[in-house]
Parts: sequence; C-alpha cells; structure tokens
Amino acid sequence: MSELYAVTASAGSLRDQAGQLRFPHRWTEGGVSVQADFTGAHLLHLAVAGCVLNDLYREAESLGIHLDGARVTARGGFDDAWTSTGIVFTVEVDSAAATQDLARLVERVDEVAEIPRTVRAGASVRRGL
Repeated sequence: MSELYAVTASAGSLRDQAGQLRFPHRWTEGGVSVQADFTGAHLLHLAVAGCVLNDLYREAESLGIHLDGARVTARGGFDDAWTSTGIVFTVEVDSAAATQDLARLVERVDEVAEIPRTVRAGASVRRGL
C-alpha cells in the first residue's frame, strides 16, 4: 500500500477557513480547523497532529512566545498487513518571534508532545471485556 493518509489541524491566522471540522481550542479564539477523512488511519494521524498543535501553543506560552497561528500536518502509510510504515508531521507557525526561538519551540514540542511519544514507545492496545 503506498497511499498516505494525511490530516491537517490548524489554528489562529493559519486556520483553514474551509476546514471540515472545527473544535473549540483553549489557546485560540476561533478554534481549531481539521481537514481529515474519517478512517482509523486518519484518526491516528489526527491524534498526532492535534497533540502537536496543542503543545505548540502550550509550550510557546511557557517560553513567552506569541503565536499568531499554527498548522500541523501528519501523514503516514501502512503496509499490506496494515502495519504503520511511520508517521511524519510537519509544523508551520506564524509568529513575529525570532527564527531561532521558533526552532527551539518546535524542538521542545517534538520532545514533550504526549501522543507522538506514546506512539514512538509502542503503546499496548488490547480489547477489554
């Protein structure tokens, strides 16, 4: 399988005005816009993108960086047995902050974002009774 299952979560000045879904967001007045199909593959990738987006705002606040907007796209594929071939996310931020401060922010988010860390660690998933 070579199809990539891409999703985008965006907020603030980078929010997709035509987004399929809109969710309230603690850090932005207009909420988060989501572009995603409703499949398990897309929802897995949306968990990564949504977590990274939230953490961009959380960590920016703690670093004293103002974000006007953020956009995170996560994509990945699956092999013929539906095993993930990996998830890649990209980050775009709109901010007047210095380039090196924004790079430090993205690096910090990559280290602390909970969902990417959980996926990287290989979370156990099992059916309950």
